Amino acid sequence: MKLIKLIDERLEEFLMVALLFLMAVLMIIQVVCRYCFHQSLTWSEELVRFLFIWAGFISISYCVKKGISIKITQFEALLPEKLADSIDIVRNAILLAFCLYMVPFSLRYLQQCMHNGSTSPAMGIPMTLVQAAPLVGFLMVSVRLFQYILLAIHNLRKGGRMF
Repeated sequence: MKLIKLIDERLEEFLMVALLFLMAVLMIIQVVCRYCFHQSLTWSEELVRFLFIWAGFISISYCVKKGISIKITQFEALLPEKLADSIDIVRNAILLAFCLYMVPFSLRYLQQCMHNGSTSPAMGIPMTLVQAAPLVGFLMVSVRLFQYILLAIHNLRKGGRMF
């Protein structure tokens, strides 16, 4: 049970820190190799690009989990609390619908990539490892939005603010 709670609370943070740390280390190694040894690694920039794609999709889930998004709060501040909270639930439900709508497209995109059998130019790894990022990202965001909406409805029914 503790493992599930830890995954629920820290999954995105752990993945993002690991990916960003690995990206930084790879770029430092690339710079050292280029300027100190006059040799360039052919694969490091490609790997960093792929890690960046994964970090981008995982960060969307993190932002949803933390309630960080671009939104206009001045309008909501003028509304009564329950109405503002209800609008927030509707906004997140629309975003959830969009993410669930994108899941089949992401899956088809991944399947096409698997069918093509394409590999990355420098490293030769299957591109399905990179093309899986949108599918995993939309699924993670959907789970976080579903959690957020359920908690918001529960708190709204209890009569308090959402968070």
